[in-house]
Amino acid sequence: MISVKQAKQIIIEAALPKKSVLLPLSEAFGLVTSKGIIATTDIPNFAQSSMDGYALKYEDKGNLLKVIGEMAAGISEQIKISKGEATRIFTGAPLPLNADTVVMQEKIHFENNLLIVQDENLKQGSNVRSKGAEVKQGDIAMVSGMYLSAAAIGFLAGIGCVEVSVYAPPKVAIILTGNELQKPGNPLEFGQVYEANSFQLKAALNKIGIKNSMVLTAEDDPEELQKVLQKALEVNDVVLLNGGVSVGDYDFVTQAAHTCGVEEKFHKIKQKPGKPLFFGTKEDKLVFGLPGNPSSSLTCFYEYVLPALESSMGLHSSLVEITASVTHDYPKPAGLTHFLKAFYSNGKVTPLHAQESFRLHSFAQANCFIILPEESIGCKAGAIVTVHLLPL
Repeated sequence: MISVKQAKQIIIEAALPKKSVLLPLSEAFGLVTSKGIIATTDIPNFAQSSMDGYALKYEDKGNLLKVIGEMAAGISEQIKISKGEATRIFTGAPLPLNADTVVMQEKIHFENNLLIVQDENLKQGSNVRSKGAEVKQGDIAMVSGMYLSAAAIGFLAGIGCVEVSVYAPPKVAIILTGNELQKPGNPLEFGQVYEANSFQLKAALNKIGIKNSMVLTAEDDPEELQKVLQKALEVNDVVLLNGGVSVGDYDFVTQAAHTCGVEEKFHKIKQKPGKPLFFGTKEDKLVFGLPGNPSSSLTCFYEYVLPALESSMGLHSSLVEITASVTHDYPKPAGLTHFLKAFYSNGKVTPLHAQESFRLHSFAQANCFIILPEESIGCKAGAIVTVHLLPL
């Protein structure tokens, strides 16, 4: 067995290559730009008002002004003002020719149908968005490596962008093994359990933008598992095998992986839960053998699979490490790193009940792991411990 630190380093060194893909802007949310984006035009491409008010020449601010028309957003006909003239104008509308300033509608007065400016703080250019104020043609509007948040998507749409180069989400297959598995919704026969791993793993994958993962099933038969794994490796970048990584007579995952040409990097880590975790590579593809117990499977996903996937997508790690004061004693023997399901709030972290690897009830309430290193013999209430916040 190897340590947690060694296992994570091995996975880092076997990192998936980043792949760039051109996507419609509407499909790029949550991804990361793989190339810089150049503005193709000035935005805005005309000087426009940022207020409802009146457009004028700044040099006329002390004169009586004749209002000769109005400019509304979307107007296609241009108006030109001369000395002593102004126009009514609305937010987002283009300035009339020769105008350089907008006075707010609350800062004017009419006398004999002529406009009087009553704004002592008015300056040349007030309340005007100049041409190219957002971005100028030819400038880098967004650099490579930027996370495409909702605001970033809106910004790119606002400068006329319709496609964007991003780091492609890897293709992921989930393979379920175990004759005891039954689909939720069907009655349980003797010896059966409801299958949960594909549901929780697909949900976790969706969270980081991997929305079309493949789910395959294989009975506890080495030849069938080998065929299913070979099929998955042909079209996917990452394969997540679930179950069958222990050492029982019906645990065929490592055997099938070796037969399919997967090079074993490690099998078994000094940790709890998830000690029998398997990791291997085939060319530039990654294969993880996750324990079948749902809590172990999801723990290993967050600690080992998720960082590898996010790295290939140019994403920062969503598994955030902090320290916190633990609220309860938790004893353990030295020898294994423990990942404890826990709840963090306001600088304190509470270990939850039901830490057994087959139980998800406490995991469903958890928002973090407490990390107790292998040399540790546990923690006392009030001790400062390492915590991994989960990307829920």
